[in-house]
Amino acid sequence: MFSRPKSTIARAARAFATLSLAATVAVTGTISALAQNVPVVRDAEIEALVRDYARPIFRAAGLPEDGVDIVLVNDQSFNAFVAGSRLFINTGALMSAETPNEIIGVIAHEAGHIAGGHQQKLRNQLERAKTMAIIATLLGAGAIVAGATTKSRGLAGAGMGVAAGGGEMAQRSILAYQRTEEMTADRSAITYLNATGQSGLGMLKTFGRFQSALSLSGAQVDPYRISHPLPRERIANLEVLVKQSPYVDKVDTPALQQRHDMMRIKIAAYMGGKAAASRLMRKNPASLASQYGDAQTSYLFGDLAGALAKTNALIKAQPKNPYFQELRGDILMKANRPKAAAEAYAKAVSLDPARSGLLSVSYGQALMAIGTPESLEKAVVQINKGLGRDRENAVGYRHLAQAYGELGNIPAADLATAEGHFYSGAYKDAKIFAMRAQMKMKRGEPGWIRAQDIINYAPSGKKK
Repeated sequence: MFSRPKSTIARAARAFATLSLAATVAVTGTISALAQNVPVVRDAEIEALVRDYARPIFRAAGLPEDGVDIVLVNDQSFNAFVAGSRLFINTGALMSAETPNEIIGVIAHEAGHIAGGHQQKLRNQLERAKTMAIIATLLGAGAIVAGATTKSRGLAGAGMGVAAGGGEMAQRSILAYQRTEEMTADRSAITYLNATGQSGLGMLKTFGRFQSALSLSGAQVDPYRISHPLPRERIANLEVLVKQSPYVDKVDTPALQQRHDMMRIKIAAYMGGKAAASRLMRKNPASLASQYGDAQTSYLFGDLAGALAKTNALIKAQPKNPYFQELRGDILMKANRPKAAAEAYAKAVSLDPARSGLLSVSYGQALMAIGTPESLEKAVVQINKGLGRDRENAVGYRHLAQAYGELGNIPAADLATAEGHFYSGAYKDAKIFAMRAQMKMKRGEPGWIRAQDIINYAPSGKKK
């Protein structure tokens, strides 16, 4: 599920600039996260929890509930950013935040950017800044020419200064604009938190973490050359608003905190291994979250019998938890017991209130591993159900292609392969397989039409 992160020696020095990279992302468009080479993490449990955090905030911000996709990024730094209608949250932020309220504050801030239309406004500001820089360059070039004509070195030097100074002014104008938008998003976040009856103390704690990291780094920061206000400024501006709120002392419910703790330990186990998970588990070794982390590490590091026993105990404690059943299915698949795994995944699917497509795909994989014609037919049904809820699951299409191939349905296998390449951003390969699929399909049928859509697709700014 998770890959191990790379070392981030300079993380502290960059900490003040986190919580929104809208400036750099806004100009890239809104193409698939995978196509942008973002290291995406997929996990049904974590996605459902973060969506539960975001739902009331989005409602308060006037954003449609299904209008913003949340994408988890495999990066250990504390960061979140928006691009188009997508909100990206680093796993490092999820693991570092000790309470749900801290992440909810981050989401509220990013919702402020989306609701305020900051990305489009930034594009407009970039165009204005570009114009400023071009004019300054032309004026500078004119002065240089005039200096050369009159043999005046001073005038020529002044021309170079005009050109350089114009670029500097344009850059500072953009950065000043971004800092203003960041402050606006902070204020909007407090409004959304108040509207949903939640505290803003989590936001203050987050900015306090950034301020501490920046101080420890020893970095000397020019406040006019950064895109975000310095943490101490944000804290000073927010502190009054947070303490004025009638919800300042509101804490997260025990049930939500428990889910948050389980998420943190799960991320720690996958990203940092036993040592990282153990550090969290030691804080409350008797908790359900610690038991969950123990089961996860046993599974990840090869103790399948121990992992299964521990997971069965978790299921006994919470029989309706779909993610305990999912873990049981993962363990049984690794133990080469696909039939029992399929039963566990089926229970996970039936218990899942979020109706995650990932669980249906896992169920389909287990059915494929059983290997009978009947189970393969069921696998196709389950994987298609999962993809119907999760259209951009490139890995799911690869499993679907394999299932169709084993059933002898080659046109459907080629189309599924094309879809997998398409949602991975490999458009050339997607077109090749779409054309192969079309050659064996009846013109005008749904599969043929979808293949034609892939063939006709042209990424933004490129020709077919």
